[in-house]
Amino acid sequence: MTKIALFAGGMIDSFQVDFDIFIGVDRGSLFLIEQGICPDLAVGDFDSVSEEELALVCSQSKEVLQAQPEKNDTDLELAVKTAFVRYPQAQVTIFGAFGGRLDHTLANIFLPSDPEITPYMQQIRLCSAQNELSYCPQGRHEIKPVAGMNYLAFMPVSNSRLTIEGAKYPLNESNYFFKKVYASNEFIDEPVFLECQSGYVIVIYSKDRS
Repeated sequence: MTKIALFAGGMIDSFQVDFDIFIGVDRGSLFLIEQGICPDLAVGDFDSVSEEELALVCSQSKEVLQAQPEKNDTDLELAVKTAFVRYPQAQVTIFGAFGGRLDHTLANIFLPSDPEITPYMQQIRLCSAQNELSYCPQGRHEIKPVAGMNYLAFMPVSNSRLTIEGAKYPLNESNYFFKKVYASNEFIDEPVFLECQSGYVIVIYSKDRS
C-alpha cells in the first residue's frame, strides 16, 4: 500500500518521514525542502511564496503542478485529488492542515464533502501534535485508539443520528440527544463502535497541550 504525506501551508508542529511519496502543497513545499526532503510533487497556485521561493520549489521538486489562482479547488483539495487519481489505493496523511487561515482550516476539515474526494475518505487522516482527524462514512465502524491521544469526539456532518458503543460516554436510543460535536469522550477497556445513519462522521482524536 502506497503511503503518501501531504504537507500543507498551515502550522506543522509534528510530522513523520516514513512515507513513500511526499507532496508539498503551496508553501508546504518550502517546508519539505527546508527539512532536506525533495518533494516528489509540488502542487498549488503558489500565491503565498515569492518569485525566489517559487524558483527554489521548481528546482528542488521532482514535479511541479502549478494551478491558476482562480480555481474552484483549494490547493489542498487539488493535491488530494491528484494523489488519488495517481494512487487510488493510497493512504494519505496530511500535515499542516490546521493553524492557518480559518477558512482554509474548515475547508481542510471537510475535505470529504467534495464528491471527488468522498469515496476516499477512509484513506485520509489529518495530523498535528495535538489533534488527529479521520472519517467514517454511513454504516457501523470500529474506532481504534491512537497512541498519545486521550480524547475522542464525533462530528456528524449531516446531523445524522449516531450510536456510540463501548466509550466512556455511550450514545444510544435510551439516552440520545443531538449535538453538532460530541466532544470529550474517551476509550475504556473495550472497543468503541460508531454507527452513522447517513452522510459521514468526522472522528477527532485529541490531547491537552503539554
